[in-house]
Amino acid sequence: MPIRHCIVHLIDKKPDGTPAVLHARDEELPESSAIENMLADLNESYNAKQGKAWGLFHAESGAHPFSGWLKEYLEGGKDFTAFSRVAVEHLQKLMEESNLSVGGHVLFAHYQQGMTDYLAIALLHHSEGVAVTEQLDVTPSRHLDLGQLHLAARINVSEWQNNKQSKQYISFIKGKNGKKVSEYFRDFIGCQEGVDGPGETRTLLKAFSDFVESEDLPEESAREKTKTLVDYASSQAKMGEPMGLEELSGLIDEERPKAFYDHIRNKDYGLSPEIPADKRTLNQFRRFTGRAEGLSISFEAHLLGSKIEYDEEAGTLIIKGLPTQLTDQLKRRN
Repeated sequence: MPIRHCIVHLIDKKPDGTPAVLHARDEELPESSAIENMLADLNESYNAKQGKAWGLFHAESGAHPFSGWLKEYLEGGKDFTAFSRVAVEHLQKLMEESNLSVGGHVLFAHYQQGMTDYLAIALLHHSEGVAVTEQLDVTPSRHLDLGQLHLAARINVSEWQNNKQSKQYISFIKGKNGKKVSEYFRDFIGCQEGVDGPGETRTLLKAFSDFVESEDLPEESAREKTKTLVDYASSQAKMGEPMGLEELSGLIDEERPKAFYDHIRNKDYGLSPEIPADKRTLNQFRRFTGRAEGLSISFEAHLLGSKIEYDEEAGTLIIKGLPTQLTDQLKRRN
């Protein structure tokens, strides 16, 4: 992961309402294994976060100046240090106005992953711990707590520059510390939500369920394809990458790699060619399966409460919207 530029500033802001004080670094951080390890850990923590949103920049304005500063830096009008300095001063101002956040170390990192350029921005905090010295003494120790990441964003710079139609080149943590806290950080970036990750994922899973039903697949095959979808989506989410529908289609059916993709297009589900995977939605997409005495039942977990109702006390399932093939057989039997 080549790191092009990296810098850390400190905004010292106490929760007691005293004014925030900026301690800005005058030059970039030199290359080191410590920085590489920190950024790798940061990416791992960021990718694992649930509750992220995807979007795009607002039009550049006085209220949303960040994209203009970023463009100026990328075009050579500002060096990285100057870009990060003006940006962190803007963040300090928003912190003061919101009066909702404590300060912290603000990381700006421009790095390359594969052929793609990214800009990561994160507000980092420390945790208190202990360490054992070379003399085997136990001593207090402070370290960056990258696992407790609440305010962070990542901009796919390559996507922003090369795909003007994209609405998902920025991702940011929506946060658990209250809507207003994450909103002030989103406003700092100048970002608006462009893609509904959970909604897009639900639509994809609905398209997949329809595809499995239309293909009348054997239970074993349906289970394998479901596992393929969930494994692929989870892997992409872990890497912080969107799901590519064509790539997914090829994995689901190697003999007919366009079958699922054509199903999505022909039925017009309104999905983008690439969509972000929402982990919470994926975790609900599992299959319940049971077989006994000539009876075989299998259904996806997300159907509970809608098409399928389970009465635990009575030990019964109520199934709504039976497959046409099954109802036709029952009609013929009667």
